[in-house]
Amino acid sequence: MKSLLLVINPAAGKGSFRHGPAPRPPPFPHGGLPPPGGVPPQHGDATDITAREGAGYDRVVCVGGDGTLGETVTGLMQLPAEKRPTLGYIPMGTTNDFAHTLGLSHDPVQAAYVAAYGNPLAVDAGHFNNRGYFTYVAAFGAFTEVTYETPQEQKNNMGFFAYVLDGMRRLPNLTHRWTRVEYDGGILEDDFLFGAVSNSRSIAGIIKLKESVDISLNDGMFEVILIRTPESLLQLGPILTNILTSSFTSEDIIILHTQSVRFTFRDPVAWTLDGEDGGSHSVVQCQNTRHALQFIIDPARVGKETIPTLEQK
Repeated sequence: MKSLLLVINPAAGKGSFRHGPAPRPPPFPHGGLPPPGGVPPQHGDATDITAREGAGYDRVVCVGGDGTLGETVTGLMQLPAEKRPTLGYIPMGTTNDFAHTLGLSHDPVQAAYVAAYGNPLAVDAGHFNNRGYFTYVAAFGAFTEVTYETPQEQKNNMGFFAYVLDGMRRLPNLTHRWTRVEYDGGILEDDFLFGAVSNSRSIAGIIKLKESVDISLNDGMFEVILIRTPESLLQLGPILTNILTSSFTSEDIIILHTQSVRFTFRDPVAWTLDGEDGGSHSVVQCQNTRHALQFIIDPARVGKETIPTLEQK
């Protein structure tokens, strides 16, 4: 690695980067580090910095949460593939879903060493409606709000019960959506409470797919998770239990594997991309871009079945 661009979000994880145990950028190993490429104070700044400066560096390292990582990836995807630098990630957010899937440490010093000395892994990216990209999830619906908006203190204090309470509180006001879902293997039409197009084992820190679910980060396939609208509070309980225990045995939860997927709604529906606002859309097309990025991961993770290296692919 000859040069490195450091992109930092100091507000990630409710400002823990500034106020937590690591008030300065984590130390990198000896080998040279140019001044930080930017400290983005506003939404979208990481995308602008990476798209503008990224081609001039061998590696970009993102310091922040899932949203900052998604912005950084969007910036990298604006560069030609041959000029796209490798991407390191120091997770400093609240949920750090994709870091969990990649097996990255949440300790900033250890993550910094991996970002500098780790091995490249080819990872797919999601193309969203020909207008942007997402790293690990594009989602719509009620559980998007429940998982991202349940207060962190409430999650810490009450755990599983916090989600049950929040889901029950919201149920009378939930808007279920008639949705047509066209995927590689067929078509579904139903009322869905939640939908996610994912390339991760963890979504919002609570929806987690077990090792038994066949997932690869670079096979060119998404995992699509759909949850039918419950008819009552009695139905909501088993659905939440299935989600939080990662059993997914309920017939109201559907998991699909597909390279592309198209959603059609009767009215515009709000989406989130990597936990950030993705706008409202009546039609959404998601396309998997295989081997779009080279993430830097812990060498100890190389050879794991779920995340094969470039050489293995």
